[in-house]
Amino acid sequence: MSCGNACVSMLLRSPSHVIEVRNLCKVYGSKVVIDVLSFTVEPGVVTGFLGPNGAGKSTTMRLIVGLDRPTSGGATIGGVRYADLPRPLRVVGALLDAGATHKGRSAFDHLLYLAQTQGISRRRVAEVLELVGLSEVAHERAGSFSLGMGQRLGLAAALLGDPQVLILDEPVNGLDPDGIMWIRKLVIELAAEGRTILISSHLMSEMAATATNLVVIGRGRLIAACTTDDFIERSSKRSVLVKSPDSSALSELISAAGGHVDTDTDGALIVHSIDAAHIGALASHAGLELHELTPQLASLEDAFMEQTHASTEFGGHNADGDRDALATTSSGARS
Repeated sequence: MSCGNACVSMLLRSPSHVIEVRNLCKVYGSKVVIDVLSFTVEPGVVTGFLGPNGAGKSTTMRLIVGLDRPTSGGATIGGVRYADLPRPLRVVGALLDAGATHKGRSAFDHLLYLAQTQGISRRRVAEVLELVGLSEVAHERAGSFSLGMGQRLGLAAALLGDPQVLILDEPVNGLDPDGIMWIRKLVIELAAEGRTILISSHLMSEMAATATNLVVIGRGRLIAACTTDDFIERSSKRSVLVKSPDSSALSELISAAGGHVDTDTDGALIVHSIDAAHIGALASHAGLELHELTPQLASLEDAFMEQTHASTEFGGHNADGDRDALATTSSGARS
């Protein structure tokens, strides 16, 4: 039963547009794709949604916006199901498949059609085309667009209703470095305005630069829901960067103390298994000079690979819904 315009009014007035996923399950045939998944996405920060190929990210996003029906559990936005919003584009903007456009329509007409279903003005169509950098090609057919231009058009559709919530699945796919930087700046600015941003990507370096919080899943189950810094802190892949004019002698001492030493291209030592204090004590006791002694955390990529290793699916054992399974079957393995 729809709650009518009161839902939209409540959401537009509310300072909180929290995405809540609670005990979400999705089963296709005998395959459990989403397995009792629960997490919360808070407004005011960018939340990265990570997982190996086949983890269930795209399926989860589709369930949040009502494109698939959960087997059990559910998801709400500001306490309201997406299906109960009479004008959803004014509350939630989603980019799940940038290719879902009428190839014979111009970019402007594609957005105008969406706008007319939601009571959004023609002026707003022009505004979002300007925002995403497509004004000069606004009247060209969407079917002639490159992958990157298609992504920009998909993002324009997501932004059309000036929503307080954005759900973006791989939005930087096909963009050049300038476009990737533009997306990063845009979502950070939108989050700073108090909007709720959930964004998936396989580019770990980009997520490290963009996301304050992370939701990490594997095989449809929650692995972590925490800050990006906390997720990296959990990694065991720590090292110490050591620079010394006596590196050979120091390397022998470290190895004898149980450390593992690699040599960087500039002659610096990368030490694992013992900490900086222990290395400093060894150097001091032997009278060896130190020029640098810097503890180093793992990268987000290192932490991700370590903490999702047991949840990685290979070949045809893909769990990210029927669309991903078909892609894997037809292409062998997804990159």
